Amino acid sequence: MTEEEAQAWLRAEYDVSRETWEQLESFNALLRDEMQRQNLISRASADHLWSRHIVDSAQLLRYAPSPDPETVWLDLGTGAGFPGIVIAILTPYKVHMVESRKRRAEFLNEVVKQTGIGDHASVIGDRLENVESFPVDVISARAFAPLERLIALSHRFSTENTVWLLPKGKNAVRELKGLSPKRQKMFHVEHSLTDPNAGILVGKG
Repeated sequence: MTEEEAQAWLRAEYDVSRETWEQLESFNALLRDEMQRQNLISRASADHLWSRHIVDSAQLLRYAPSPDPETVWLDLGTGAGFPGIVIAILTPYKVHMVESRKRRAEFLNEVVKQTGIGDHASVIGDRLENVESFPVDVISARAFAPLERLIALSHRFSTENTVWLLPKGKNAVRELKGLSPKRQKMFHVEHSLTDPNAGILVGKG
């Protein structure tokens, strides 16, 4: 998927308003500027922000509940803002982003402020182990931890209706097979739009 194809897909899939598009472009500019001070994404992917990162994040919405201001989305290890910032720009979900690294959390807070999404997006600057439990509707994580550890750390936030959206790249099937049979039944693998060799683990419960 080229950058042009990624932008076209995003506009068609989510009927992106002018204001939302400006927020995405503002996020892009803030990210590129911050990369001069800290390593947020790989240099190789910096020229493919729309396809490698923004659409890669936005595609998770295909498997999420219908957008609702009361829906609570927990994003683990948000890092440079993926998928948490993208989700918060594109939807009215209440997005909580957990990021333990101080400089990255500061960057995320600045993005929330500059893009004007602070009414429904927040950054929790701490390790997940230290965050008090609260029920959420969606749990996402992109390169946060191996699957078994990820579930062990975050299952206390889930309910029987929680949707799990976990991009796992080429390791999706292998990591899924590493779970107990009971947990394996929670998930299935969806193919990524941005990488034919990558998978997204979609689960419920």
